[in-house]
Amino acid sequence: MKRLSLPGLRLLMIGLLVIPAALQAQGGDEEREVLTVVTWGGAYEESQRRAYFEPYTAATGVEIETVHYDGGVKALREHLADGDAEWDVIDMIQSDASAACEEGLLDIVEPDILVPAPDGTPAVDDFMDDAIHRCFITQIVFSTVIAFDNRAFPGVKPDSVEDFFNLEDFPGKRALRKSPVGLFEWALLSLSVPREQLYDLLSTRRGLELASQRLDDIREAIIWWTRGDETVELLTSGEAAMATGYNGRFFHARAMEGAPISVIWDGQLIGFNSWAIPRGTDQSDQAADFIAFATRAENMAAQANLISYGPTRKSAQQRVGLHTDAGVPMRPYMPTAPSHLDNAVIRDHHWYSQTVDLREQWFLEWLERQ
Repeated sequence: MKRLSLPGLRLLMIGLLVIPAALQAQGGDEEREVLTVVTWGGAYEESQRRAYFEPYTAATGVEIETVHYDGGVKALREHLADGDAEWDVIDMIQSDASAACEEGLLDIVEPDILVPAPDGTPAVDDFMDDAIHRCFITQIVFSTVIAFDNRAFPGVKPDSVEDFFNLEDFPGKRALRKSPVGLFEWALLSLSVPREQLYDLLSTRRGLELASQRLDDIREAIIWWTRGDETVELLTSGEAAMATGYNGRFFHARAMEGAPISVIWDGQLIGFNSWAIPRGTDQSDQAADFIAFATRAENMAAQANLISYGPTRKSAQQRVGLHTDAGVPMRPYMPTAPSHLDNAVIRDHHWYSQTVDLREQWFLEWLERQ
């Protein structure tokens, strides 16, 4: 048997070291843990990335991959139709999460995953009322508002929901979400229906007909949007003079990008977003761990210091201060700022969860009218 020379022996030993290392690296790639989070994109998702996703990966080694979502129960229902759940965590509007829970589309979220406040206050006492649900944890307060392009109105500026429907004094295209969310409330508000009567009236055929007739008044001026980031683009491009959208998107565009956009707080529709776990994910424990991490007071406050959505924990609210990058005080831009609440509408999530099919049917019929 031929003996290896010293140089040959050295090469053999290097090979024996390199091959297992390569195999180990290859195995590591195959076993890399990934959590798929379904969320809304744009400035909102960027705030989540910085406040939640990147810190969670740094703390656990679990990578976060995101899937874009534009709301509603339908998308989740369709995703789960074939029985294979590829989504692990989903960020849903509370009424959608409630409806999805009733349909059996969500896993149970045990409240004991939630950590206490920094001062030891139990989570159940630290979160706002009704934030902790058997199928979801409500995390932020946001609002859908009306905004306008300052350049479109060099003189008198619009300042009410009624002005949104007033094409004579405030001409220009109106951008609206192509979904039966907020449309009916604003239509009735513009007819001077009291806020406290909105959902009772919208529970009747007469209320829906009144709202539809009011929307007819601006039908020819409507531009429809489906993605949250479209609203800012429609205003800054001049394509729309006024638009509905999420208050945090408009804040980011104005404060961070200098966009000539102003918000009308009259009639803001206050809503809530919740973390939930789709039924059937094989990573339910990891998903619950992520939700526990994302709902820590310090992490919720970190997001609120990046985008103007209010955290649902009292201990997190106390930590809201200046914008992390711009140094802008965040509290005045929150939908819950006292000066913005006088004419606000608290979204009736029970009504929304109970009228999913009715609203969709009525909206589609309205769209098809000539």
